[in-house]
Amino acid sequence: MRVVIDAAKCQGHARCHALVPELFAVDDYGTSSVIGDGTVPAELEERTRLAIANCPEFAIAEITLAEAQFES
Repeated sequence: MRVVIDAAKCQGHARCHALVPELFAVDDYGTSSVIGDGTVPAELEERTRLAIANCPEFAIAEITLAEAQFES
């Protein structure tokens, strides 16, 4: 599993960071970003899916392996 955040959609609610601080960082304005390349360790997948579902702006997306390879 791998995730990305659309910075244009993020409004700084920081729910993702509250749920998975190991994966999401928050700047001084509350805008979230993915730590590292967005690869989610297996033990964080459940909480990450919860973070995706709880984003009120739908700014977090799970990307497939094919999409991840296309980005590289």
